[in-house]
Amino acid sequence: MLSTMRRHGLTLALYAALATGITSGVYLLTKSTIEKQAIQQQKALFDQVIPAALYDNTLQDECYVVTDKALGTDRSHRLFIARKGYTPVAAVIETTAPDGYSGAIQLMVAADFNGQVLGVRTLEHHETPGLGDKIELRISDWITHFAGKQVDGEQDKQWLVRKDGGMFDQFTGATITPRAVVKAVKQTALYIQHHHQQFESFPHCEAE
Repeated sequence: MLSTMRRHGLTLALYAALATGITSGVYLLTKSTIEKQAIQQQKALFDQVIPAALYDNTLQDECYVVTDKALGTDRSHRLFIARKGYTPVAAVIETTAPDGYSGAIQLMVAADFNGQVLGVRTLEHHETPGLGDKIELRISDWITHFAGKQVDGEQDKQWLVRKDGGMFDQFTGATITPRAVVKAVKQTALYIQHHHQQFESFPHCEAE
């Protein structure tokens, strides 16, 4: 009986070791491919929010970590510096609109250092399908209307939805979502404008 149990235990151990080895092997074989795909997807997203002609560096290599409540939450956000001939000219920040209708909305905002928004995309949200989800590019082009807009200080009244007297359309039956996004984009553009000289002193992103 004891010897039989030992044999079964040894067999199970061998199967476990074999399964672990196969899993590790598959991971190692696919890791580089997955990483390349992630970099390509991120580059494609950068191309949507910041004109390629504006910079000549690799944004992924200029990743910094910023923690500031002005970006919607006190958690860490990734920040990417765009350079032209080694001179910083703009930044891309993964920021948060904390007051969406169904919770926080994660955004990518690019802006230059003079308060001009270059582009915005929604990264993640939980807004109501058919209403608040119009912040997604695949649903509506609403999110593209930030590109080229200038923020003239904290008191700029144009940076509101039309219902509040501003220049941005709200959605039929859904004002909270666009209101939250407009506010977050404005705050992020102002943050880039006012703090860009500090960016290179922030800690670098850890390699994944």
